[in-house]
Amino acid sequence: MKIERQAKILELIVKNEIGTQEELTAKLEEAGFNATQATVSRDIREMKLTKVADGAGKLRYVAFRSTEDDMNEKYIHIFLDGFVSMDNAGNILVVKTVSGMAMAVAAALDHMDFPEIVGSIAGDDTIMCAIRSLDDTVSLMGKLKKLIEKR
Repeated sequence: MKIERQAKILELIVKNEIGTQEELTAKLEEAGFNATQATVSRDIREMKLTKVADGAGKLRYVAFRSTEDDMNEKYIHIFLDGFVSMDNAGNILVVKTVSGMAMAVAAALDHMDFPEIVGSIAGDDTIMCAIRSLDDTVSLMGKLKKLIEKR
């Protein structure tokens, strides 16, 4: 839920001029997310949102430009949060996730730039990654296991 809420927060601050936590909390509620002001405050801190003045001097939230390393850490975090198990069927890597997390984990895998992955398809709790070869599948599974073991 947190990942979806934070994605919605980014969408809201891009599409709307939101300058207070109260405004953001109200917009989230309109979008179907129940969040307290304290939760929104934590999200703002975690997402490194900042306020800037627009042309009229009114403050509004904007997303801090993350470095590539910051983004890679976020993708790894999303992968680890949603990951349950993985197996291969030849050159197909099948990743099981927490229910509802497959899309987020697949997007994270895509952005982590593993050259072995040709493409991914995600359902609710399962991802199928097309891998270039069986050897690449084994190699990728080793890389992912190292990420999981560092947890």
